Amino acid sequence: MNSLWQQLTLATLSLHQWRSASYLNRLLRPLRRWRQSSFMLRWSDLLSAIFVGLVFAIAPFVSDDKNSLAVLLIACAGFWVLLTVSDGAIDGEPSLSTDQPPTRSPYWWAGLTGRNRLSVLATPIHLIVMLYWGISAAATALSPVKRAAFTGLSKLTLYLILFALMARVLRSPRVRAWIIGIYLHAALLVSIYGIQQKITGVAALATWVDPTSPSAKEPRVYSYLGNPNLLAAYLLPAIALSLVAVFAWQRWGPKLLAVTMVVVNSTCLYYTGSRGGWIGFAAMSLVLALLLFHWWNVYLPRFWRTLALPIGLGSLAAVLVLAFLVVEPLRDRASSIFSGRNDSSNNYRINVWTAVLEMVKDRPILGIGPGNVAFNSIYPYYQRPRFSALSAYSIPLEIAAETGIIGLTCFLWLLLVAFNLGWQQIQRLRAARNVDAFWLMGAIATLVGLLSHGFVDTVWYRPQVNTLWWLMMALIASYYTLPSDTSEVQELQ
Repeated sequence: MNSLWQQLTLATLSLHQWRSASYLNRLLRPLRRWRQSSFMLRWSDLLSAIFVGLVFAIAPFVSDDKNSLAVLLIACAGFWVLLTVSDGAIDGEPSLSTDQPPTRSPYWWAGLTGRNRLSVLATPIHLIVMLYWGISAAATALSPVKRAAFTGLSKLTLYLILFALMARVLRSPRVRAWIIGIYLHAALLVSIYGIQQKITGVAALATWVDPTSPSAKEPRVYSYLGNPNLLAAYLLPAIALSLVAVFAWQRWGPKLLAVTMVVVNSTCLYYTGSRGGWIGFAAMSLVLALLLFHWWNVYLPRFWRTLALPIGLGSLAAVLVLAFLVVEPLRDRASSIFSGRNDSSNNYRINVWTAVLEMVKDRPILGIGPGNVAFNSIYPYYQRPRFSALSAYSIPLEIAAETGIIGLTCFLWLLLVAFNLGWQQIQRLRAARNVDAFWLMGAIATLVGLLSHGFVDTVWYRPQVNTLWWLMMALIASYYTLPSDTSEVQELQ
C-alpha cells in the first residue's frame, strides 16, 4: 500500500537522471559554453530574483488593462528560457545553494555563492505542471474557439514559466526570505489603504451585496485591486505567511512587524465583506493550526500533547462563534451563505454553475480550451436569461469547463503531489529543527485557503492572485530533495 502511494505521489521519481542522459542535454552544450563567457548570465540567479521580486512588488498596484504585469511576465519567461537551455555544470558560476544556513532576516541581501545541484525541472510538481500544460494545449487544439483558447493558453504558459523560475530561485533561503518579504510589505500597504477606505468611506464600484440584505449598507473595501473578493484572495497568503513569519524570523523587530502584518491584513480581510474570503480564512487557519501543532508536538509535555490540539481548536471555534454572535455585520453577512436562492449573489452563482455544468456535459473530455476569452465565447450559448458571467465562479467547474475531466483530474493530481511533497519536507525539516519549515506550512495552508475561496469564486485567475498561487507551489517545489535524501523521513513516518 505504501509503495502504491509513493508511485501515485511520484515520491520516488528521479527526473535529474533523465536529464544527464538525454540527447537534448548534449545538443545544448554549446550554449553552456557560451553562458560561461557571458557576464550577465554569471549573475543569472540574482537577476532572476530581481525579476520575481518586481512581479510581487507591482502586482497589486497596476491594473490589468495596462498590461504592465504581462510585460514583466513575458520578460521572466524569456529569461527563464535562456537560463534553462544554457543551464549546466559550469565551474565557478555564482549560483543558488541548497545548503546555505537559513537567513536571520528578510531585510538584507548577501551575495549568492555555491551551486544549485538539482536540475531546474527535476521535481514531481514540475512533471505534473508540464502534463497539465500539455492537456491544456490539446484542449486548445480541439477547442471550438481555437483563437480564443490560444490566448488563454498563452497566459497559462506565462504563469507556469513564472512558477518554474520561482522554483529555481527560491531554493536559496536568502532569496526565499527576500521574495516573501517583498510580498508581505506590498500586502501591508494594500491593507493599510483598505482600512483607510473603511475609515473614510468608499463607494462600491459594483453591486457586491444583495440590496435587500441587512448588510447592504456596510461598505466593502477593495484597496488598490478594485474588487473586494479579489482583495480578500490577495490577502489570504499574506495572513498565512505573516503568521508563520512570527516564528521563522529570529529577531524581535521582524517578529513585531510580522504580528502587525497579521493584525492589519486580517482586519482588512474582514472589511472586504468577502464570504468566500472568510471561508478561505477559516479553512486556512484550521490547516495552519494543525501543522503548527504537529511541529511543536514533540517538544510538549505528555499532558499538553494530549490536550493542546483540542484546546486550540476549541478556542478557535469559540472565537469564531463569539464573533458571529456579537458582531452584527459579520452575522448578517455570514448568515447569507446559507440563504440559498433568497440571496441575490447566491442565486446568481447557482444559475451560472447550472449553465457551466451544461457546458461540461457537452464537452466532458477536454473542454472548450483554457482562458476567460474562450469561456466568454462559449458561455452565452448556455447562460440563463439575465445571468451573464465572465467565469464559472468556481475553480473546479472552471477547470472542468476549460480542460474537461482529464484536466480536472490532472489538477487534483497536482494538489495531491504538492501536499505530499510539502508534508515530506516538513517532516525532514522538523527532524533537523530547521525553522524554514514554517514557510512550507504557510504555503500549504495558503493553498487550502485559496482553494476553499475558489469553490465559490474565480478571482484565482486574476494575475494578482494567480501569481501568488504559483508562488506557493514554487515554495513547496523549492524544498524538494532527491528521493535518496528522504529515506530518514520515510522511516520516521
